[in-house]
Amino acid sequence: MSDLVTGDAVVLELRLAKLPSRGLAFAIDALAQGVVLVVLLVLAASGVLSVDERLGAVVVLLVVVATLVGYPVVFETLSRGRTLGKLALGLRVVRDDGGPIRFRHALTRGLAGFFVDFWALGFGGAVAMIVSLASVKGKRVGDYLAGTVVVRERVPGREAVPPPMPPQLAAWASGLELSRLPAELVLAARQYLARYHELRGDARDAMGQRLAADIAAYLGGPPAPGVPAWAYLSAVLAERRTRAERATLAHLSWPQPASAQPARPQPYVTPAPPPTPADDVPIPPSGTSFTPPG
Repeated sequence: MSDLVTGDAVVLELRLAKLPSRGLAFAIDALAQGVVLVVLLVLAASGVLSVDERLGAVVVLLVVVATLVGYPVVFETLSRGRTLGKLALGLRVVRDDGGPIRFRHALTRGLAGFFVDFWALGFGGAVAMIVSLASVKGKRVGDYLAGTVVVRERVPGREAVPPPMPPQLAAWASGLELSRLPAELVLAARQYLARYHELRGDARDAMGQRLAADIAAYLGGPPAPGVPAWAYLSAVLAERRTRAERATLAHLSWPQPASAQPARPQPYVTPAPPPTPADDVPIPPSGTSFTPPG
């Protein structure tokens, strides 16, 4: 367990991945890289090597470097911090502040992994192992250079009470289009509300405003002025949870066809666009206030 501090001085509680799980993930990735490398070398041998030996040697070197560097860079960029090995072990690479990594982080880790941690000068991973054992957060050289850390995702976290729907925002939330909302933002909002009372006032408000603005960009706009960020986030999460529960109940209660013939698909009805927040979100009446999440 480790506390990562964001740029807003907000403490995030994450479980860091240590050497055993990272080593097993690396072994899976090395096996996958070996398969890709063999396939590419066979293709190169059947083509270029039969024509020119010098050109073939250059092609082989490029194939090796591209596989050992490109594999982690491509996977970690496209999947926001996961390779096949990390996916199998439930690990993910994140920034030191807990945010998702980008291409530059993946490229730095990939280059450092090839030249220092594992292959060129890493003595088969000995450098990465020594540095990781000496690091409190289990970092290797690539993590230090990229400003990243590997965390465990499949761990039982603290049980948090789902945020209730603020009654003042129920009508507004019922018209939201939530299908485009990223899962990463939903998770961040859920963690923020779960630790609302543990965060410092200024940092808590700043983080809430930023999360509300990020979510509002996918929903078409924020609610009316005067609605606090935590109430906005609570309404979005509560409505999303309610719809998921309804969909689950509808699926369980759907009648099974009597014959082996597949059921005819129901026509898809495009949902109505969400109401304009500035006009349709009710402002709390006088004398009524929002109660922060407990």
